[in-house]
Amino acid sequence: MSDSGSGEGEHEHIESALEDLEIESAYKPPPEKSIEEIILADKEDESLQKYKEALLGEAKGGKIIVEPNDNRNVIVKRLALCVSERPDMELDLTGPLDQLKKQVFVIKEGISYKIRIDFIVQREIVHGLKYVQKTYRLGVPVDRMTHMVGSYPPKTEMQSYTTPLEDAPSGVMARGSYTVSSLFTDDDKNNHLKWEWAFEIKKDWKD
Repeated sequence: MSDSGSGEGEHEHIESALEDLEIESAYKPPPEKSIEEIILADKEDESLQKYKEALLGEAKGGKIIVEPNDNRNVIVKRLALCVSERPDMELDLTGPLDQLKKQVFVIKEGISYKIRIDFIVQREIVHGLKYVQKTYRLGVPVDRMTHMVGSYPPKTEMQSYTTPLEDAPSGVMARGSYTVSSLFTDDDKNNHLKWEWAFEIKKDWKD
């Protein structure tokens, strides 16, 4: 990472951020239900059964296991920074997470971008996925976002969520290096993945 002003203080801030990303809320989610329980409930309601069949898709035919050697129900594969008319900038989240900050995204100031998360859901339906992100500069928090991703059934193919458009900061004071703490969690406080990554805002893409 190219932020020469960062050090042990910033590292401590980021470590604590990864512990604090969980969302504090008075909302109490309903208890988790297996796919079998969802299918068997309200069997006499034909319209509800049709809705559940559409929601569950191929999962209603039996337990879907995409990666049998991975016990997780949600496997986060990739983060992509998406800017119009430019190739997506991607982070592989299947390797060593402590190496991610070495791959620094360069962002032109003021551009609009989206973040896409690619993931696999297997075995059981997952309820109320959330993507939480805190952004730091020199160890000081400068932004926080929480996106409700939704509920997803198991599928053999990759699934994804893309955030709404965000605008990168602009101006001389905004340029520089940033560190991001990200969390993919759900209503039941299952933390599917926590990771750190970095980007640098410059005046232009080639600066």
